[in-house]
Amino acid sequence: MSSRAAARTKPREAPDAVAARPALLLAWYDRHRRRLPWRAAAGERADPYRVWLSEIMLQQTTVKAVGPYFEKFISRWPDVAALARASLEDVLRMWAGLGYYSRARNLHACAVAVLRDHGGVFPDSEEGLRTLPGIGPYTAAAIAAIAFDRRTMPVDGNIERVVSRLFAVEEALPQAKPLIQELASTLLGPSRAGDEKSRAGDSAQALMDLGASICTPKKPACALCPLNDDCAARARGDQESFPRKAPKKSGALRSGAAFIVTRGDELLVRTRPAKGLLGGMTEVPTSDWLAGQDDAAALARAPSLKGATRWHRKVGVVTHVFTHFPLELAVYTATVPPRTRAPEGMRWVPVTTLAEEAFPNLMRKVVAHGLGL
Repeated sequence: MSSRAAARTKPREAPDAVAARPALLLAWYDRHRRRLPWRAAAGERADPYRVWLSEIMLQQTTVKAVGPYFEKFISRWPDVAALARASLEDVLRMWAGLGYYSRARNLHACAVAVLRDHGGVFPDSEEGLRTLPGIGPYTAAAIAAIAFDRRTMPVDGNIERVVSRLFAVEEALPQAKPLIQELASTLLGPSRAGDEKSRAGDSAQALMDLGASICTPKKPACALCPLNDDCAARARGDQESFPRKAPKKSGALRSGAAFIVTRGDELLVRTRPAKGLLGGMTEVPTSDWLAGQDDAAALARAPSLKGATRWHRKVGVVTHVFTHFPLELAVYTATVPPRTRAPEGMRWVPVTTLAEEAFPNLMRKVVAHGLGL
């Protein structure tokens, strides 16, 4: 959006209202801050490793889903050096089920870079953090603010919602992001003379908590909000219509087949290529996933196995929704004699150890459907 368009959209406000908001927000946060496993207690210094780990895990994932994974990672790898020395395969196994697996690959690469290039110490500026794998503008700002109290405002989905309602931002996302970023920065409050550190991390976390607990997507509890007196959307009575969003474009349905092959109490699996969708994760053999593909074409991509019984199609399909497209997989099963060799690039694993494999959620559903688990 051009600066001229931003000037037309940005609301004009009384200086007193602008100055009061940061103090009201922090006073509310001091009373109601959430207790989260990665968050430092009031008055304590935040651990950059825990902040970084949580921010990567929380991308496109809920706090409730992340909690157990965070605890597992911290227990297994208590600092960035320990994580850097782990194998990518172990990291992917621990991550399995959390989704968006490129995050796990970048997480490991980032830990390696911090240990190799920075002596195991995270850079303390946005610019330095941006040089690390998997850290984009938002994550760099979040770590800089929360871990190092740099005067910057990260804007996640919760903060977008709070700010778009507070200022009644009419422009739709994602075009409104620059304006929302500018408006969110006004909630940092003034910095002390000669000091960048003005509870920037607390300001950011206060807005995140406000969006998560009060300014929720549906039925926001406006009466409890510390900023309700000058919330433009509340004054209009259309809070739930913000933030404005452009219509979503959903990709075409793709279909394919997944093949459950058992050899006694073992299952045939393979590892997906390191790059691309579900990169480096474990899967059972599948056909390509294509729009408009019929069952016969998908079945033709079944693995070639000596002595395999004929394929049996399981009733129903396994469905899964990726960011850019929905997927339906027909599941076929077959058994092979003992000592049957796995095709090149595949391997046999005991069914009893499947929980230790780096299966993404899609494959967990396929295996459960195919084996009747």
